[in-house]
Amino acid sequence: MIHLYESCRICPRNCGVNRLKGETGFCNEPAQLRIGAAVIHKGEEPPLVGEGGSGTIFISGCNLGCSFCQNFQVSQEGFGKPITSQEFAGVCAALRDKGAENINIVTGSHAVPGIIEGLIAAREAGITLPVLWNSSGYDSIEALELLQNYVDIFLPDIKTLDSILAQKFFNAPDYPKIVKAAVLKMIEITKKTKSRIIIRHLILPGYLESTRSVLRWFADNVKDHALMSLMTQYTPVTRNDKTKLMPNRFVSADEYETVLNWLDEFNIEDGFCQELVTGSAWLPDFNRPNPFSSELSVPVFKLF
Repeated sequence: MIHLYESCRICPRNCGVNRLKGETGFCNEPAQLRIGAAVIHKGEEPPLVGEGGSGTIFISGCNLGCSFCQNFQVSQEGFGKPITSQEFAGVCAALRDKGAENINIVTGSHAVPGIIEGLIAAREAGITLPVLWNSSGYDSIEALELLQNYVDIFLPDIKTLDSILAQKFFNAPDYPKIVKAAVLKMIEITKKTKSRIIIRHLILPGYLESTRSVLRWFADNVKDHALMSLMTQYTPVTRNDKTKLMPNRFVSADEYETVLNWLDEFNIEDGFCQELVTGSAWLPDFNRPNPFSSELSVPVFKLF
C-alpha cells in the first residue's frame, strides 16, 4: 500500500509528489510514518475514555494546518520520530497493556497507507482494541474507502462550512465541500460495517454564524446517524503572523449560551457539550515526556 505515496494523492491536497523518494507536499511528511507521542488520554468524550482512557497516537504532520492548532509542534513543526509497522504494533500493545480502551489515531489523513500497515501489524500481533479515526474531516473519499475495514469509530471535525473562513484559518477554501462529502461517506461506511461516528465542532469566538451553519447542516443531514460533540476549548495560540489573525480571547458566556439555545432550536439532543473552558494550563507541550498534565494523560511512547 505504500506505493500510493509514489504520486501522492492520499488526501484532498492532491500534491502528486513522490514521497517514496523523499519529496514532501503540504503535509511536509515523507513516506515513512512518524509519530509525536502516544498517551493514555483522559480528555476525550466519556464513552471514548471509559475506565482506562483512550490510547491516543499523535501522527506527525497534517494536511490542513489550522492557525490555532493546539498540537502545532506535532502537526506543523516537524516534531516526531519515524516508526516501522512492527514498532507501531508495539506502541498499540503498550497502550493496551496500560489499560487503553481503544487506539485513537490523531491527524492521520496524510498518512493513511502507513497507518493501515501499522494497524495490520497490530492485528497480526493480536491487538483487538477498537480503532478511532480522529481527523480534521479533510479526508478524501478514496482514503476513507481504504480505512473502512480498519476503523470502528470515526471522530471527524466539522470546523466550518464557510469557505472564506476555511481559507483564512485552515488553508483550504474547499474544506466545506470536502468535509461534507467525507462525513457522508463515513456515515455510509458506518451503515455497512456497524462502526460509529461522533462529529466534533469547535466554537470560534466571534464567529458564531459559522457554528450556526454547522449545526443546521448537522441537523438537516446527519442528526439521525451521528452524535454531535460541541467543544468550547478554543485557546489563543500565537506563534506566527497567521495566528495573530485568530481571535485573541476565549468563548464568552454569552456566546456559549447562544449556542446552547441553538441546540434546542435544531433539536440536537444526542451527543456531548463541553463545559465552558477558559485558561491555557491544559495546553500540551510535546517537548515534555508527558505532553499533557498528569490528570489528563499517561505517557506510553517517549521520544527522549
